[in-house]
Amino acid sequence: MAVRRVVPNIQSGAMRESRDFYGLLGFEEVMNHGWIMTLASPSTPAAQVSVMTHDRTAPVIPDVSVEVDDVDAAYAIVRDSGAEILHPLQDEEWGVRRFFVRDPNGQVVNVLSHR
Repeated sequence: MAVRRVVPNIQSGAMRESRDFYGLLGFEEVMNHGWIMTLASPSTPAAQVSVMTHDRTAPVIPDVSVEVDDVDAAYAIVRDSGAEILHPLQDEEWGVRRFFVRDPNGQVVNVLSHR
């Protein structure tokens, strides 16, 4: 299993203002589902930040997203470690397979792969 990218998730009630602010730093909108918007660097597309009002299908907003090349393998490893799974492994309608786990510091990690 390999990590493809790590994306901080920022909870916000000011999506447009957040897009404009991160635009000052060179980020451009690459995805917007209304409740989550991802901004990326045009020169380094894996450099991203996501801004979220809520998570449409999960009980909490994750603090960080980690995209891996094999989410099923990551899930098995994390589950077998005894870590707290907050959102079960499942396919989401917007093209990702993911689960949420709590890290030792209490942060919520969204582990995902694109389908």
